[in-house]
Amino acid sequence: MPAAHSPVVLPDAGPLITLAYADALDLLLKPGWPVSIMDMVLYEVTRNDTPTSAKIGAWVADRSIPIESTRTFAHYCDAVAEALSQVRKANLGEIAVQEAMNALALSAPGTTGVFLFEDHKIARASFLLPDNCRKVSTRAWLLFLEGKGWIDSAADIERAAISNGRSFSRLRFPH
Repeated sequence: MPAAHSPVVLPDAGPLITLAYADALDLLLKPGWPVSIMDMVLYEVTRNDTPTSAKIGAWVADRSIPIESTRTFAHYCDAVAEALSQVRKANLGEIAVQEAMNALALSAPGTTGVFLFEDHKIARASFLLPDNCRKVSTRAWLLFLEGKGWIDSAADIERAAISNGRSFSRLRFPH
């Protein structure tokens, strides 16, 4: 994790997929803050051939986005290698981000972690959110960028994702 005191953006799979559908992954970089992607999240969004998997993988490589190693992904890989019949797959990306937020709280308590999520279950989930971390929906992120004048319209980005095939949550969250 970066040791600087500027916020670090920690996206879950949902925001990566939505922004890839909108051809807008660079919006994660718009504030000039570092972005870190958990190994488990990257695996989730690139392991299958989807309309966005290659785009996300190429964006991460082209922008030299740091990939944070997590025990969560190591455990998953070990379970797959051992061919365990009950390999847990659900919510592993979120668990990896939670692990990274906890590490950030311990190693760089002055750095704010911005966990970007999209799944409405996460909005209602009771994560143990360290004091230096924030949980922000994709929609709230886009509205933040719009409010700063860094994009013209959050709604235009949402529409682009939807028109390109994304089933973007219609639920609205407080921001």
